[in-house]
Amino acid sequence: MVAAEARAVERLVNTVRYPLDEPAGAGWDAAVSRVRSELDNSGCAVLPGFIRAALHDELREECAALAPYAHFDVETVNAYNIDVTTPLPDDHPGRITVRRGNAFVARDRIPAGAIVHRLYTSGPFQRFVAGCFGLPRVHELADPLSGLCLNVVGPGMQHPWHFDTNEFTVSLLTREAADGGVFEYCPNIRSAQDENLGAVRRVLTGAGGDMIRRLILRPGDLQLFKGRYSLHRVSTVRGATARHTAILAYSERPGVVGSVARTRQLFGRVLPEHLAAQGRAVRVDRLLD
Repeated sequence: MVAAEARAVERLVNTVRYPLDEPAGAGWDAAVSRVRSELDNSGCAVLPGFIRAALHDELREECAALAPYAHFDVETVNAYNIDVTTPLPDDHPGRITVRRGNAFVARDRIPAGAIVHRLYTSGPFQRFVAGCFGLPRVHELADPLSGLCLNVVGPGMQHPWHFDTNEFTVSLLTREAADGGVFEYCPNIRSAQDENLGAVRRVLTGAGGDMIRRLILRPGDLQLFKGRYSLHRVSTVRGATARHTAILAYSERPGVVGSVARTRQLFGRVLPEHLAAQGRAVRVDRLLD
């Protein structure tokens, strides 16, 4: 690792606890091994206090300043984020719809100098993420809007049950809600080979409480999550403070671009890259999006 990369990551990350600047060291190996074990067991791992404590205020303020750029639109969605008029069998969980009222700030609104952008594009951080997921490398999404974004869940709103497009997600809580806004998930409820529709339906209809796990996250905590295979949501935010989370999306394969429909759903717009990729999306499986 070049000295400049090591210095850059040390400015952002608590390298005493998470030695990203020493990829061949025992501390790196221990951190990666712990995360891999948690991902294997539950599809989710949390690294508390990943961002240096001295940067927490700056992290919160930067993302709070970006929040007004979020595209907000209350609409009817399903857990697969596909068109709700898609023909499906009567008992398919994709026919269960809810109102979604959260909002996203797209990558092209996030300055290159922002903490979350610097972390997302950091070579040492990407190598660490790849190691944690047991991959030779990870790729930034080719999607110019959803590769890096800020999720804003305002008071009275939630991010309802859904699956992610990409096979895994890395997120960083930048501001917690005054109350509510709890991350809930169903570990590995589906696989690349099996949609497991019955179990998904149980959760969506309120009968699958035994499959749900809940996490209390704090600002500066990093979360690694296999969101393509684990149904998840953020519960309703209560109080006057919105919940902010930076989503740093990578893929095992290069060239991943969101669908036109889902991109418009999340950001209220599409770019030429989305139109060009329509009909030839890169996916690692044949699951519903």
